[in-house]
Amino acid sequence: MLVPVYDIRNCGPRHRFVANGRLVHNSDKVNLQNLPSRGNNTLKSAILPPPGHVIIDCDSSQIEARVLAWLSGQDDLVEAFANKQDVYKIMASKIYNKEIQEITKEERFLGKTVVLGCGYGLGAAKFQSSLKSSGVTLELEECKHIITTYRESYPAIPALWKQGQRCLEAMLTGQTAPIGVRPDALYLDADGFVLPSGYKLGYADLRKDEEGQFSYKTRNGRVKIYGGKVVENVVQAIARCVIAEQMVNISYEYRPVMTVHDAIAIVAPVAEAERAQAFVEQCFRETPVWAEGLPLNCESGIGDNYGQC
Repeated sequence: MLVPVYDIRNCGPRHRFVANGRLVHNSDKVNLQNLPSRGNNTLKSAILPPPGHVIIDCDSSQIEARVLAWLSGQDDLVEAFANKQDVYKIMASKIYNKEIQEITKEERFLGKTVVLGCGYGLGAAKFQSSLKSSGVTLELEECKHIITTYRESYPAIPALWKQGQRCLEAMLTGQTAPIGVRPDALYLDADGFVLPSGYKLGYADLRKDEEGQFSYKTRNGRVKIYGGKVVENVVQAIARCVIAEQMVNISYEYRPVMTVHDAIAIVAPVAEAERAQAFVEQCFRETPVWAEGLPLNCESGIGDNYGQC
């Protein structure tokens, strides 16, 4: 429930809304992921549960990195996730050739950036640029070392990118090809990838130019596609299948009121807040039957408003 704490006015075409004289929204739908997550959370704090209830927001931990490791068959990384090890420190220890217990906060941050950001073929130059936007400056040679270390440490992941590239070739010729080591979770038929939900992930009007670059048609024009991007698409699609199943399981007890990426929010009576939180976390940690071996985890919070979560 959004409480009108501001002087909000609809200023006409394209749903332009102004709060206290400032433009705050100009689309026809509220995009909750764009609400600020740090600092002044006034907008999030304005989203309230019904009287006598609390909001419980649960966020799946590193779900894309987990799905990527599981789908590619990078078993040591899957095991690290399953054993609740600090995979960011593990990555940093490989980069800096240090013992895990010696890794600093800054080094762990870099390990986190690598684990979460380099799984789809990111190169050294773009990695350098990404770090710079986060306030971290590294020489290009060091970035090359980091990217090489990641790929050599987890070779099954780059191998999956190559499979993704071969899948594009197969789709272009109406054939099939293997993708990952989990055929129950994802496979390719002549029309595209088939997801656990039964939906298909395909690329309309897929073409290959004289230089070997693939592209497909979207409503905004043609978009380039390559092996690493294919892997990103299928990993995110599988992650969404996981989240969708979690939403269904949660709905047996509590109705999900909103979802942002890999997070689900519910409302529950104050008297049963802790029970509801435990139930939601249980649903988040339960692996779907079609994803045997995929280790899942989560974090959750309870609040009197969405901002407190």
